[in-house]
Amino acid sequence: MPNTSLAVKENFTWDDYRSWPDDERWEIIDGEAFAMSPAPNLRHQRIARSLTSKLSDYFDKHPCEVFPAPTDVKLSEYDVVQPDLLVVCDENQMKRTHIEGAPTLIIEILSPSTSIHDRMHKMNLYAASGVKEVWLVTPYPALVEVYLLEGKSYLLIQVFSKDDVLKSPTFKDLKLDLSPVFDFPLDPEENLYVVKEGPSHYTTPSAKD
Repeated sequence: MPNTSLAVKENFTWDDYRSWPDDERWEIIDGEAFAMSPAPNLRHQRIARSLTSKLSDYFDKHPCEVFPAPTDVKLSEYDVVQPDLLVVCDENQMKRTHIEGAPTLIIEILSPSTSIHDRMHKMNLYAASGVKEVWLVTPYPALVEVYLLEGKSYLLIQVFSKDDVLKSPTFKDLKLDLSPVFDFPLDPEENLYVVKEGPSHYTTPSAKD
């Protein structure tokens, strides 16, 4: 199978997926095969490593387990994905080779080449499959969007910046300080312009006015 970033429009299944070479990374959404982008950059990996460490520390005390990529998640015979991180709370879903069914939490670290795919194709799939909570992480400017499944679609609960403490709507006592997660150097051209409030020129009218 050629390693291309374009969708290959055929009705692929889980059995097809399992037969493909181990050194190629693919996902299947509604039977279409999508080649995973090249190896993630160091910034992506630092974020993934930090989140994995923090979440593993938290879930060590809970009946759930954290799995970093690459971990196969079989959502149906025609839908197989490899999220950047996922949390599974039902041990019956943890098969020898993969996760069977919707994880409780999925985290995707976005990049310019995958952002549209993750926001459209994968979010629609996650909602249809019953993934309860999704975090979309933007490395720069540093943001984490937290979504919660409401019916058949996601509700944006809150957007957190690098100076915030993330709170999960599903795991009520899960609180993550995001400043260490986004603690990496910026490139010279990455100047984040912050909107600041200037001095007010408004004066309260006097009583005689």
